[in-house]
Amino acid sequence: MEGDCLSCMKYLMFIFNFFIFLGGSFLLGVGVWVLVDPMGFREIVAVNPLLFTGVYVVLAMGALLFLLGFLGCCGAIRENRCLLLFFFMLILFIFLAELAAAILAFLFREHLTREYFTRELKRHYQGRNNTDVFSSTWNVVMTTFDCCGVSGPEDFEESLFRLLSPAKMVPEACCQRNGYLGDGGVEQCVSGSVAFRHNRGCYSAMVDYFETYIYTAGALAIVVLTIELFAMVFAMCLFRGIQ
Repeated sequence: MEGDCLSCMKYLMFIFNFFIFLGGSFLLGVGVWVLVDPMGFREIVAVNPLLFTGVYVVLAMGALLFLLGFLGCCGAIRENRCLLLFFFMLILFIFLAELAAAILAFLFREHLTREYFTRELKRHYQGRNNTDVFSSTWNVVMTTFDCCGVSGPEDFEESLFRLLSPAKMVPEACCQRNGYLGDGGVEQCVSGSVAFRHNRGCYSAMVDYFETYIYTAGALAIVVLTIELFAMVFAMCLFRGIQ
């Protein structure tokens, strides 16, 4: 009876990790396909920095799931205690890292407020400075989401940016990118013309953009954590059952 239970556990874990292996292989294949760029798809993705970063996220997730699935399948079918232990330790590490990230996100939630971002923008944003990571990141955000500042263009009043560039009311990243702006439009935009700049704040733009994904991400996180718990239980039971 115990042998039948162990055999059932072994095949359940193999099937379970085989699907993880397939999912990882698919994500890894998609990431590599985009990076290899067989049909010019990389240029399309590169236009949107968020999409381009997402390619590397997909690639990393695919590689991790591929490794987990491979270790789980080999450990289960060969009844290898070493592979099962490595699989258990790896998935336990991932689980604890996710738990720590959730706790840190809760503890530092006050740093995600509109006031915090506005204060940091006023203190550290310099404009078109490619050597400054903070400014470059904000330029990408404003260009990607067609926004300006945290709450709006008024965030640049009494800021480091205005101190460094007194003739400019807003940075060029706030200007509209519709193909018809031209140099004259950019000059009017940075001089304070409302018609040539984005007047919406990035905080509201990003909240609206990600709002549709929040519930999906939360449900997906619960599913992933549940799967990881089952995987750890399967691995430990099989590990203890193998002589």
